[in-house]
Amino acid sequence: MITFIDLFAGIGGIRCGLELAAEQLGLQTQCVFTSEIKPHARKVLQQNHPEEEIAGDITQVPSEAIPNFDILLGGFPCQAFSSAGKRKGFADTRGTLFFEVERILRDKQPKGFILENVEGLLNHDHGNTLRTIISHLQDLDYKVSYRVLNSEQFGVAQERKRIYIIGTKKQEIPLLGFDYSHVKLGDILETNQPVSQSPFVKALLTKFTVEELFGKSIKDKRGGNTNIHSWDIETKGPVSDEQKQLLNEMLKERRKRKWAEQIGIDWMDGMPLTEKQIATFFKSEQLNQMLQDLVEKGYVKFEHPKKLVKTINADGSETTTRVPDETKPKGYNIVTGKLSFEVNKVLSPKEIAPTLVATDMEKLYVPDNGGIRRLTLREGLRLFGYPETYKFDVTQKEGFDLLGNTVVIPVIKAVASKLLKQLYL
Repeated sequence: MITFIDLFAGIGGIRCGLELAAEQLGLQTQCVFTSEIKPHARKVLQQNHPEEEIAGDITQVPSEAIPNFDILLGGFPCQAFSSAGKRKGFADTRGTLFFEVERILRDKQPKGFILENVEGLLNHDHGNTLRTIISHLQDLDYKVSYRVLNSEQFGVAQERKRIYIIGTKKQEIPLLGFDYSHVKLGDILETNQPVSQSPFVKALLTKFTVEELFGKSIKDKRGGNTNIHSWDIETKGPVSDEQKQLLNEMLKERRKRKWAEQIGIDWMDGMPLTEKQIATFFKSEQLNQMLQDLVEKGYVKFEHPKKLVKTINADGSETTTRVPDETKPKGYNIVTGKLSFEVNKVLSPKEIAPTLVATDMEKLYVPDNGGIRRLTLREGLRLFGYPETYKFDVTQKEGFDLLGNTVVIPVIKAVASKLLKQLYL
């Protein structure tokens, strides 16, 4: 019997991948310890493993309270290294949770381990963070290998690059030579689900067909032909063709560095421009009236530019914030950015999903029954390769939060298979 522990377990994805790999190889496994602090993740773990107890904060569990085991599994918290977070790494308490993994490996001396983290760990702090992790693992006499793998190569309809770190006491295991397979989003979508009847979606579908929405994002602070703006849908009121042209030009110009120099502020990604500045790239006798109308309707705001303010914290680190500089003249700026609307993106069934993150999964829509709707939780599980039998009895909000932070089962299964073959076959 192969025993293992599951740290920072989430909803049990790494465990699931290991168990599936072992089953395929004819090996028996037993989980002897699980640790997870998030309440709704613990709820899912309990649904799928009702006979087991789940420990809470691993920092409060002494090593001697953990049964002896063969393999350690750990998706140690990644926000400290993620491009979606502030990338503080070991300066962040969540980053130091790696050292709990090190502590348990040192005290229990298992045969091997599988760790998973975000791709950003690879280059965090110019690679120093990863080098620190690898050297600490090697100091415990483990032969360590790591590689970034993309879920879309493992039969999952999602682009998701993650770093996988494995080690054994025996020898290094190259993470190469996998059997690759590919699917599209349409292969995993449910059908005949209720579609959205919200005013926003209705407005969207009066301007575009469902097929025209495939692959389109909806946000005002970015341009390009894969993006739809609120003024394209006229969600805040009618917009003339000339006003749309004006807004599109402002969208491009507001990011140019020359305006920061003229205004007298540090450059930022999107600055308010005065009517005089706008008139240099958009000629119209109706410019003032158009701008006032767009402000009244809420497509544009009239505001002071923001200056960069640096603050030295008690620990010596530096924090920067932006505050309105009332000594500078007000200008016109685009109002809303990413995640400002009910729908952030409509996914194409002929493609794969982008990397799914907790903050925007609720705003991803798919086509169905001539309309569009949110992903279902079952579709969410499929986008991470979970078995159809996996229990996931949580609210949609909880479910999307958990899925955005989980692992991709087929990738874990492939990695775990290499580890198990090395150790036991």
